[in-house]
Amino acid sequence: MNDLPRGIPESLARLMAELNKLPGIGPRSAERIAFHLLRAAAEDALPLAQAIVDVKQNLRHCSQCFNLTESDPCVICGDPQRDASLIVVVEQPKDVMLLEQTGLIRGVYHVLMGHIAPLEGVEPGDLTIDALVNRVRAGTVREVLLATNPTLEGDGTALYIQDRLKNTGVTISRLARGLPVGSQVEYASRAMLEAAITGRTPL
Repeated sequence: MNDLPRGIPESLARLMAELNKLPGIGPRSAERIAFHLLRAAAEDALPLAQAIVDVKQNLRHCSQCFNLTESDPCVICGDPQRDASLIVVVEQPKDVMLLEQTGLIRGVYHVLMGHIAPLEGVEPGDLTIDALVNRVRAGTVREVLLATNPTLEGDGTALYIQDRLKNTGVTISRLARGLPVGSQVEYASRAMLEAAITGRTPL
């Protein structure tokens, strides 16, 4: 904080410095947000601080699917109306949120917590692939839908999982190419996702 202009109160300087650490927030944006919060009424600004505290204190990963949750198992895994014989495999919790918004998935999920990327130091053992294999080997799964991103890393991760599951007897499918190569599930439109989900084909 030594490069901040003189005369700024320490608490305000600290807020600007912390905001500046957020992705996509530069020094000018951090300054604007900080002064916006400063001008806001306490009843408008303090809920933001409490929401951050709640997220850090209350959120955890579901012990079954590794999605973000405040209870274990998560509401999706614990829903008896979901088809537990269909597991949709995604890279990140945000992908679950996006797929759920389509209303097209009646199965359950498995979050890998990333993708295989040796150049970035991410190996299969760093992901939740072993837990996925154990879920499938439990004997209640009929299909695994690989919904990893259609990128080089996502495709490589899907191929690795396919190889790990090839002797389990379950149907392994992949999202159809309604998703452009090089894109991410996070940025796909509902129409794109619907085409990809309904047009999936066995591998």
